[in-house]
Amino acid sequence: MDVKRVIATEDTLALIEKLKTTNGPLMFHQSGGCCDGSSPMCFQSGEFLIGSSDVQMGEIGGCPFYMSSDQFEYWKHTQLIIDVTKGRGSSFSLEIPLGVRFLTRSRMFTDEELKELKLIA
Repeated sequence: MDVKRVIATEDTLALIEKLKTTNGPLMFHQSGGCCDGSSPMCFQSGEFLIGSSDVQMGEIGGCPFYMSSDQFEYWKHTQLIIDVTKGRGSSFSLEIPLGVRFLTRSRMFTDEELKELKLIA
């Protein structure tokens, strides 16, 4: 089994490819509450400074996805599912001018998945 902490819907992956064409390499950071609440934010690679307290959760569409270590402690038992919906968010994320925004859905990992992630024995 290959358990991933963050995955993306097909619509999200298509949007990422579109944004890459326009903006080049991208990165994501799960916002902790500023601007558009706790939405995933998409930036040109290197545009958002990753700090020593940020954790790379994985990749979506070939783009690294980060969140703060404090948030990770809260979400570590949960898989993040990055989706896209119509509507303008109030963030600095690259998709906003297109009239859509990324959002995070989630689900709890199963016990089997948690064992693979070494969160339970």
